[in-house]
Amino acid sequence: MLPIDAAAHSSRWRRRHPVDKAVLGLGLTVLAISLPPWPGAALVLVTAVSLLLGPAGVPGRRLWRAYRVPLGFCVTGALTLLVQVGGPGSFVSLADDGPLRAGELLLRTSAASLGVLLFAFTTPMSDLLPRLVRAGVPAPVVDVALVTYRMSFLLLDSVRRIRDAQAARLGHTTRAATWRSLGGLGATAFVRAFDRAARLQAGLAGRGYDGTLRVLVPEARVSVRFTVASCALLATLAVLTLVLERPLT
Repeated sequence: MLPIDAAAHSSRWRRRHPVDKAVLGLGLTVLAISLPPWPGAALVLVTAVSLLLGPAGVPGRRLWRAYRVPLGFCVTGALTLLVQVGGPGSFVSLADDGPLRAGELLLRTSAASLGVLLFAFTTPMSDLLPRLVRAGVPAPVVDVALVTYRMSFLLLDSVRRIRDAQAARLGHTTRAATWRSLGGLGATAFVRAFDRAARLQAGLAGRGYDGTLRVLVPEARVSVRFTVASCALLATLAVLTLVLERPLT
């Protein structure tokens, strides 16, 4: 199980309906994209971090380990705005408004990433995917996504075990040995994944699989109070941004 999925299963909002958390998490993402980056995205970023570490109960270290990956993409994208190519003085030079545009892009993307992480850290995929059928997504599409999601954990576990075995046999001591071990890792992982898929198909056929996977989904109802509070928070952030935009700029 991935660390972010393990955190979602142990979240304080684990029993809440996915719609409740989607309104809040994805609403923050929409605000980060649509509001002015300063102070709108900054307010969204602070709010998302406060919700994650506070009411949602996400450990700070686990949040940072998940956040640093999208943050790296945000920083990489922002750095490209600092320079311009083909200017009159030289082929590559600093852009006139590069720092401002880079800062705005970094604020928007980092705040939007936290909104998505708020939803991911509180909603296990096993709760979300089966409910997509009720939302109108075709059942075969959801079944394929559900099986792929569960098989990915088995594949990652197999890869980890193979790597540990190769390391124990000094398979990464030299560059040649590393490349040789990497080839063996890919070949063995493919064979094991193919074998697990075949056994999964045989098991489903033995249980009378008729094209639809039936899984138990924890009962949960949409909380009107939580949804209204989320909408009120999002509206407050939007109004506060419009009020503070002129004085702060």
